[in-house]
Amino acid sequence: MLPSTGVVNSIIKLFGGEPIYFMAKREWFRPLYVISEVWSTMGWNSIIFLSALTDVDQEMYEAATIDGASRFQTLRRITFPSILPTVSIMLIINCGHVMSLGFEKVYLMQTDLNIDVSRVISTFVYEQGILQSQTSYASAIGLMNSVVNFILVISVNWISKKLSEVSLW
Repeated sequence: MLPSTGVVNSIIKLFGGEPIYFMAKREWFRPLYVISEVWSTMGWNSIIFLSALTDVDQEMYEAATIDGASRFQTLRRITFPSILPTVSIMLIINCGHVMSLGFEKVYLMQTDLNIDVSRVISTFVYEQGILQSQTSYASAIGLMNSVVNFILVISVNWISKKLSEVSLW
């Protein structure tokens, strides 16, 4: 049964296409997850980067305009170097979340039709620990996941400190 409602499917039908049952097709799970993650973090990230942009000295922009710099040159020579410390810190923080994709969203988006592409470490730990009652095995997997995340944060922090002298500690 094809879906009969939804904004995206209404637009598809408007242009004469056939509606798509996104949650039932395994090839749509990853794009839907990525799009929903970008959408859900866009607000917070925009607040952080806008606040970093407000810290840029306006006299630098005025001097660049007087010197005849184009918008691209201003972006490349003033804006990006000014927000580079914020970008570095955000990269370090977000690298700590690479291995833990967020159990709730993945679990809620899982169906029997997309389970083979939607199984991630956190859902596997849930299945093993809660559903299969193998708590020691699930704990070991969760611990290894945390160790890998920790190593990623330490490594990216070290690389950032060497390249840009910006780090968490």
